[in-house]
Amino acid sequence: MDYKNSYLKYKQKYINLKNKMYGGETEYGLNILGTKLKPCPVLNGKNTGFYRNNYCVTGSNDLGTHVVSALMDDEFLKFTQSKGNDLITPSSTFPGLVAGDRWCLCVLRWKQAYEAGKAPKIFAKSTSRVALMNVEKKILLKYAIDLDK
Repeated sequence: MDYKNSYLKYKQKYINLKNKMYGGETEYGLNILGTKLKPCPVLNGKNTGFYRNNYCVTGSNDLGTHVVSALMDDEFLKFTQSKGNDLITPSSTFPGLVAGDRWCLCVLRWKQAYEAGKAPKIFAKSTSRVALMNVEKKILLKYAIDLDK
């Protein structure tokens, strides 16, 4: 079996495990609070999520695991751009983001930003429980802006 097929087989097993543990991708699963996942609160008609359905869910083709629903700020946008992921510049297939936009981020990019002190605020009700495989719940909740206080 070649490397690509081996990787895809591994990725599918990983997705199946995530779905079993954290709620299925077909029904969008659960959020980090353990309740039904809500859509990311989109502004300006910018559809988000790997599937552009406004849900921060992952699947076998989503190599980045776009499961964190976040509120963009200038500090994070500049940080991720410095790491080679330009979310600012629009293209024919991407609207470009500005501070105040809501977007489904790759969980490992969010974690990297957190470790660098640059993590954006999140929407806990719209962040997939899959994120808990990489970031502790208590850390994510410190950044949540949609919780009843």
